[in-house]
Amino acid sequence: MKSLITLQVNGETQEVLAPVHKTLLEVLREELGLTGTKHGCELGECGTCTVLIDGTPALSCLTLAVEAQGREITTVEGLADGPAAHPLQTAFAELGASQCGYCSPGMLMAASALLRHNASPSREEITGWLAGNLCRCTGYLKIIEAVELAAARMRRAGAPAQRTPNAAQAAR
Repeated sequence: MKSLITLQVNGETQEVLAPVHKTLLEVLREELGLTGTKHGCELGECGTCTVLIDGTPALSCLTLAVEAQGREITTVEGLADGPAAHPLQTAFAELGASQCGYCSPGMLMAASALLRHNASPSREEITGWLAGNLCRCTGYLKIIEAVELAAARMRRAGAPAQRTPNAAQAAR
């Protein structure tokens, strides 16, 4: 059975006719062409498919698309501000935090939620927020350093931190 699903993705309203059993991951990639969100384990274990739903990290492989109606979805494609890369994306590139790059979209989305929640996270907070995202290549140090660098740059630029208690709970 198919249903007309209206989603708010990266600030735009998207309507798709999709089977009700399709996950948000499948709809984003297959129906909307937003392939930045990656298929990983499809069991909710690796974090590769992380998107933000109402600013909170969510595993799109475990979320039905129909469950996301009426909520704001942000994918890695929506992280940048027009042609300008998000400070996290810039820091990841500069520090070599993306080796194969497969985990990067999920890492970037979890880190962006953290920095919206806390503009000055400790290293322990960063590792806590990224704990649900697995990486086979980097050993995590460069990723953590990239989040620290982006946080420092965002503070200097005056980017406001937004406290989101639900995001803090979701990260644990």
